[in-house]
Amino acid sequence: MGFNCFQKNGALEKRKRVVTRVLPFSKMSAPGGDTFSDAEREKVEEMEDSEEEQEEMEESDGDQEGDGAGDGTVQPRVYIPGIEPLQPGEELEMDQTAYRLYHHCQTGAPCLSFDVIRDDLGENREESPLSMLLCAGTQAETAQANRLLVMRMHNLHGTRREEGDGEGSESESEGEGDEQEEKKPALELAMLPHYGAINRVRVTRVGDTPLAAVWSEKGQVEIFDLRPQLDAVHDSAIMATFLREQQKEATPLFTFTGHMTEGFAVDWSPKVPGRLATGDCKKHIHVWEPREGGAWHVDQRPFAGHTHSVEDIQWSPTEPTVFASCSVDTSIRIWDTRAPPSKACMLSVSQAHSSDVNVISWNRNEPFLLSGGDDGLLKVWDLRQFKAGRPVASFKLHSAPVSSVEWHPTDGSVFASAGSDDVVGQWDLSVESCDPGTEAGLPTLPPQVLFLHQGQTEVKEVHWHPQNSGVLICTALSGFNVFRTISV
Repeated sequence: MGFNCFQKNGALEKRKRVVTRVLPFSKMSAPGGDTFSDAEREKVEEMEDSEEEQEEMEESDGDQEGDGAGDGTVQPRVYIPGIEPLQPGEELEMDQTAYRLYHHCQTGAPCLSFDVIRDDLGENREESPLSMLLCAGTQAETAQANRLLVMRMHNLHGTRREEGDGEGSESESEGEGDEQEEKKPALELAMLPHYGAINRVRVTRVGDTPLAAVWSEKGQVEIFDLRPQLDAVHDSAIMATFLREQQKEATPLFTFTGHMTEGFAVDWSPKVPGRLATGDCKKHIHVWEPREGGAWHVDQRPFAGHTHSVEDIQWSPTEPTVFASCSVDTSIRIWDTRAPPSKACMLSVSQAHSSDVNVISWNRNEPFLLSGGDDGLLKVWDLRQFKAGRPVASFKLHSAPVSSVEWHPTDGSVFASAGSDDVVGQWDLSVESCDPGTEAGLPTLPPQVLFLHQGQTEVKEVHWHPQNSGVLICTALSGFNVFRTISV
């Protein structure tokens, strides 16, 4: 990974503040790499005589270009994903100054879905060290090797900015070593055996009980009580007992087998504790209603409307009976559970994208729905104008299918996106256009793009942390990244 910054200032219409737009990537030749091909080397040899005649002019030009222009070193160039592929011998390098926080970790088998578990440490946290709780599910090579994980990441400090020339006394170096040891991030893992790869995990709280809804390849949706795992990651003695006792597959609180096939779409209602909606690969959606004693009533009549696999579901943040869904059939639909399942689809856009609609996110502060599809497009839908069937904004950044989108939990104009091109983007819809990129000789990107993060392989999900301000977490085949940029 690695990054060199290109910055572009843009005034925000709403807040009238200045944001920094960063493409924190630079391309450099690998150490020992050959910069020239054979054909290029021949041209260089032919030009040697003429180069001697122009030596004084080149020296003058080198002075104007800056450090490294005349000493044979390779200068880093801004890297924009999807525009120019990396060439043999080139690699990406990271500019730590583009990040206020950056950590990465691995959990063995990849976790291609996760959710944030809210804690009791307060809201809008910014001061280091930060901590967070996550729940994730693995997709291991064998069904028996999968786990439902609860992770506690803590002692997360911000990135170190370079100061001075790095020289100092031996005592200063020892002091820095001690400080680095104290600032090492820590990870506690409590794992429950789970038969079958986990497609998607979503977490909620019902009273004081943290619950995880788990869609798996078994074709079942299971509800798990996360309290034993949460207790374990906070206490070493409890963890020791947990490790001794949790060697067999965990028993869920409740299991629904009515889908008859696997699926991915699942979401908890933010308005009614315990209310759940799930969608499967055979186009069916079921709504769950909580009952006393840790049970649920699931209406066996599916919500009818989609003609192919339901890919994602989002409950309204303001209306307790309303939810949205998207599908491989290219449509987005809005439902109201007060109507019978066969008549509950109130609004729909049949061709929301040109191919599969993979993910949606419902803005918590504005009447906007965000969608991402196999066509690589991101679209913003104003629900007040949904009947018209046209998005209020459409963006092309990703060069492959969009795999995840999510609005910022408190800022109604900011969202994050991730794609199969392994790019995670930060966006702000309130940034004004000012011909981005052209001034630096770069290909034009949407002016609303604030930051592009890379370095992971097969990125699947990205979530904002609802309590740690500006912090993004994303999971991929290569592990987890936790970061906060200088842009948000």
